[in-house]
Amino acid sequence: MLSNFLLPSDYALPIALHSPCFTTPGGGQLLLCSIHDAWQLREYYHCASLEAVQLHISMHEGKRLDIWPCAVDAPQMNAHIFGCHDFDTFREVCESLIIEQIGILQVSVQNDHCRMLLSGHADAKQLTMRLRPLAERTGVDIAITALQPSPTLARPGLLLMDMDSTLIQCECIDEIADFMGIKAQIAAITQLSMEGKLDFVASFTERVKLLKGLDASVLQRVLDERIQLTEGAEALIRGLQAHGWKTCLVSGGFTFFTDHFRQRLGLDFALGNVLEIVDGKLTGGFIGSVVDAQTKRQTLLAKAAEWNIPLAQTIAIGDGANDLPMIETAGMGIAFHAKPRVRELAPYSISRGGLNRTLDLL
Repeated sequence: MLSNFLLPSDYALPIALHSPCFTTPGGGQLLLCSIHDAWQLREYYHCASLEAVQLHISMHEGKRLDIWPCAVDAPQMNAHIFGCHDFDTFREVCESLIIEQIGILQVSVQNDHCRMLLSGHADAKQLTMRLRPLAERTGVDIAITALQPSPTLARPGLLLMDMDSTLIQCECIDEIADFMGIKAQIAAITQLSMEGKLDFVASFTERVKLLKGLDASVLQRVLDERIQLTEGAEALIRGLQAHGWKTCLVSGGFTFFTDHFRQRLGLDFALGNVLEIVDGKLTGGFIGSVVDAQTKRQTLLAKAAEWNIPLAQTIAIGDGANDLPMIETAGMGIAFHAKPRVRELAPYSISRGGLNRTLDLL
């Protein structure tokens, strides 16, 4: 049994120790204290236990240290913290790990990604969910993954992504509506729908009706003038494709755009809604059934079966309530810069950085 010592940047232990020490966000130190070094500290402070050492330092030196046990023979996990730059936030994460009886074996900090090797008896996905309120309050992303994560890049897998506000930075239907001067009206309905406060199929039908009479050439203008890929989108897709993964797009938006990105990014499959166009004008209707939440989930299951990919090797990424069923079904479901309720319910959440953050979790 080893012990973790979390030391702030303005404090150093009074004697030299030989245990591994790692730099934390904010310039602190995380000491993985050996049994021998723990004995030396107890001797120095004339204390019978490390808890007594902790109390002595607090009472006589006015410094708060966090000291807790770390079992090296317990199951191991990886922890990823994105956007943690200060010591106080890192300490709060450690405090939560202490409550969960989780030790830290290693810490690595690069840019705004802090990665830790953890040791303890906890389910990685459930631990991530229990840390979600802390992540929301502190404005960082926290994800705990198994040491051999599922999914993994070591084997082929399947990525299924939402398009609007996920692969791309806007909602296409809102931008189309802008050419009719009704963007605010449409966007308000879109927002409520993505938050799960309106039935998606009904709200989609009503929004499309409002586009009646618009010249279909506007679709190309929206594509050319309004749409940008989300940061890290191409890096994520290329990275997965390089490892033999299938990459797919499934959207409650329109095939005019999903087909474009399928070709541009070399995706294996894309699904969207077909706008009805007559004499070069939008009729206010669509062809076929609406791609809704259950369609997305069924597409994930069907494509995984078609390509003989275990569900454990699937990733689903989206931002809205209509993405939740596929997010909850996938081996790794990620709410990306998502609505609050979606972040709360999704197994994993990325709210800082680009889509390529996903690669860090594999």
